[in-house]
Amino acid sequence: MSATGEMFQLQRIAERAASRNSDPTRHKCFISYHVGDMSEVGQFIESFGSEFIARSVGVTVEDDFVDSTDDDYIKRRIREKYLTDSTVTIVLLGSCTWTRKFVDWEISSSLRNDINNKRSGLLVYPLPYLHNSAHLPARIKDNWDTNDHVRSYAHFFNYPSSLSAVRSDIETAFNDRTARARFVDNSRALQQRNLSCS
Repeated sequence: MSATGEMFQLQRIAERAASRNSDPTRHKCFISYHVGDMSEVGQFIESFGSEFIARSVGVTVEDDFVDSTDDDYIKRRIREKYLTDSTVTIVLLGSCTWTRKFVDWEISSSLRNDINNKRSGLLVYPLPYLHNSAHLPARIKDNWDTNDHVRSYAHFFNYPSSLSAVRSDIETAFNDRTARARFVDNSRALQQRNLSCS
């Protein structure tokens, strides 16, 4: 199955998980991940997807804007196509997520705030096989101060152990879209190529 086909399969898993709960207060969350972690991402959505409404299909090489050199255009198109109705972006970190240019683009687009599309909260979880530590993508590092969490826009938490933890973490990231907006740093240019994972 192609990566795009697997992404659509994840969206179907997300829709089934979301249907297990009818709570109207759940937030719509975009899930950003590296396709190499597809099975672990599917497990996260299967386990916790009842606590949010997932928007899990992300940027692919088939998107019409991937060859553009205009950073603002790329961010705007990702925001319009994938993030427009989401309020929190959940970044699921695997061992090579930090190397992927599309993950960087999705994070940057999540931090974008304009008239048509408001900024998303930013929530980061390392996948279980990393034992709650991970190499952070550069743009996450720009928005996460390991020494001062209160002055960080991003929220980096251990992999959740309960539905209530996920719900609480999402709510925190959602509320901090305004409460911590002054700490957003989206000044880095978009990553133009995938880095080597070593």
